[in-house]
Amino acid sequence: MSTPTITGYQTGTWTIDAAHSSVGFVVKHMMVSKVRGKFGAVEGTITTTDNPLEAKATATIELSSVDTGNAQRDEHLRSADFFSTEKNTHMTFTSTGVAADGDDYTVTGDLTLNGITKPVTFTVELEGFGPDAYGGTRAGFTGTGSISRKDWEITFNGPIEGGGVIISDKVDLVLEIEAVLGS
Repeated sequence: MSTPTITGYQTGTWTIDAAHSSVGFVVKHMMVSKVRGKFGAVEGTITTTDNPLEAKATATIELSSVDTGNAQRDEHLRSADFFSTEKNTHMTFTSTGVAADGDDYTVTGDLTLNGITKPVTFTVELEGFGPDAYGGTRAGFTGTGSISRKDWEITFNGPIEGGGVIISDKVDLVLEIEAVLGS
């Protein structure tokens, strides 16, 4: 497979800019609507090499930073029913591969949550590389993927009268990542 050509592409180690990045999720609630949330504390690096398909990424997300816009729900998510943040302080991701997929990329990696590590796949759109207002260089990426809560033994739920469950097993993940090139 040929190496993709990317406008403005630069090699190096990039640090995730937490103030301008978002690790979000969407889950179906009561079988009729979707609840959205995000984690406010994310850190990590992206390493780009001469061959973009050899790029690597790592991220650490602080689980207690979950924010759905509802304090009561956020506390429930921090409880043993979901993230057990007293014993599981972080969720981590380490990439294991990158592949070109048309104009986008597929990034596979290991997601560790609740003491369990499983492979996940994200479709990643490269938003671009370019200068920032501070004399540095930035890169942007949008990633989407889905996971099953059951794969990480997060099984809290309840039935709804007439059929269905309170919370879907499927969780959609939405990543908006901005990173700064190191010096």
